[in-house]
Amino acid sequence: MSKDERFQKRRVDWENTIVKKTTDRFPERKTEFTTSSWIPADRIDIPESGDFDNYTEKLGLPGEYPYTRGVQPTMYRGRFWTMRQYAGFGTAEESNERYKFLLDQGQTGLSIAFDLPTQIGYDSDNIVAEGEVGKVGVAIDTMKDMEILFDGIPLDKVSTSMTINSPAAILLAMYVAVAEKQGVSRDKLTGTIQNDILKEYMARGTYIFPPKPSLRLITNIFEYCSAEVPKWNTISISGYHIREAGSTAVQEIAFTLADGIEYVKAALKVGLDIDSFAGRLSFFFNAHNDLLEEVAKFRAARRIWAKVMKEKFNAQKPTSMMLRFHTQTGGSTLTAQQSDNNIVRVAIQTLAAVLGGTQSLHTNSRDEALGLPTEDSVRIALRTQQIVAYESGVTNSIDPLAGSYTIEKLTDTIEEQVWQYLNKIDDMGGMVRAIENGYVQKEIQNAAYRYQQEVESAERIVVGVNKYTIKENPPSDVLKVDPKLRDLQIRKLVEVKRQRNQEIVNQQLNELRLTAKDRDKNLMPVIVAAVKEYATLGEICNILREEFGEYQESIVL
Repeated sequence: MSKDERFQKRRVDWENTIVKKTTDRFPERKTEFTTSSWIPADRIDIPESGDFDNYTEKLGLPGEYPYTRGVQPTMYRGRFWTMRQYAGFGTAEESNERYKFLLDQGQTGLSIAFDLPTQIGYDSDNIVAEGEVGKVGVAIDTMKDMEILFDGIPLDKVSTSMTINSPAAILLAMYVAVAEKQGVSRDKLTGTIQNDILKEYMARGTYIFPPKPSLRLITNIFEYCSAEVPKWNTISISGYHIREAGSTAVQEIAFTLADGIEYVKAALKVGLDIDSFAGRLSFFFNAHNDLLEEVAKFRAARRIWAKVMKEKFNAQKPTSMMLRFHTQTGGSTLTAQQSDNNIVRVAIQTLAAVLGGTQSLHTNSRDEALGLPTEDSVRIALRTQQIVAYESGVTNSIDPLAGSYTIEKLTDTIEEQVWQYLNKIDDMGGMVRAIENGYVQKEIQNAAYRYQQEVESAERIVVGVNKYTIKENPPSDVLKVDPKLRDLQIRKLVEVKRQRNQEIVNQQLNELRLTAKDRDKNLMPVIVAAVKEYATLGEICNILREEFGEYQESIVL
């Protein structure tokens, strides 16, 4: 057999595998794709002749190590990404209504936004919560609120992502308990909790406990879910908020992957096997306006993580080396001025995420620089994803930009610069030490300052802000949360406390305290037992505050 014949056989074998995997796993998706002029769309750019091994060594193939070209061999020819709009505001009843609206509009997964008191472990009746209940997300005090939040939504059929970090164990426990009340077993649940505390210390600020007990809670969740909730993504290691704080694309990837390395090290330290939990790690990235840089960023991130898992941690399973990620379009890129321009920005960012190979996507709404999105705005945001999926043609080919000189050069350059950061952080003793000494925060601050200087000097153009400005009146249809909402939430909380068995609640909270004192015990089963008895989020967090202490941020100069 000649060299060209061997190449052709390898090429045909691989393409046949792709077709089989597509039809076997996703029979609802067709296997033949064309352009709008009925020109056949190639699955992937493979030359007609040559050395297949050399070709694949340079660019790789989708679904194969190091996953530069995607974690699935079929990508969107098999199925689209999960269309998951981030939503939640006011009461559980109001948020439940919005979720049902989004599902009716074609959303394929839920993404839960919690209010600030919930995110930092306070009940709505706490004085700290005054003025914040239901403002940036839904208020959740007890499992009763979670029951209302998911009323009429079958949890065995919908994938749910929850943006929660310090109290992630408690919200996951409530979700598991609500599913059981619905008659859904734990092994049927799919979704993600963010559960990423390290980025809170450097970029977002919704922390409660110091790093060591926080890492204990995270690894407890890894261990619990590997046995009890096997389809659940136990962490969404988030670069989104790092980018929102002002980082560059390179810093976003570098600091996110450095966080991921720290979580893996913590899990290994408590005796977990790398291949027992690594396949359920997921990531969360931002998509900004520089289309080609963003595409290259996602490709570089996959390649670096695959190498880290294989070479640093000796992972054996292919799924342990795959970087699977959710994307959200860039909130910090949205402008209050000429807010309709944000529709165009979000469309560009959507395209970047899709061409970069995202597994799920949230598209921001045009009015989010002004307030909570209205129904009309969120529908446009969701339709943006659907138009890219069904009408743009970019989903017909697997990794359509691969081989572009610009894309490949950018991917290589980003990878090189990310490795420089990772090596420097490793030399410092890891990400916790880099955060404690203020290195990461200072890098982000410097990048944010430089960007703002460029905008203010008009060296960097932001349309409608420093160029092509107009006089306009403030919009009248901005969605606002009723300030009386806190009183309603407190009344609901009082009623739950009146109806529950306080003696049993006290017993469960005491058991929680004893378990927290024993570092070798897993906290998740005790937290699940406590929320089932309607112990409140604040009661559970207060016990852990007393045992773990609270994190105090150091000032970075």
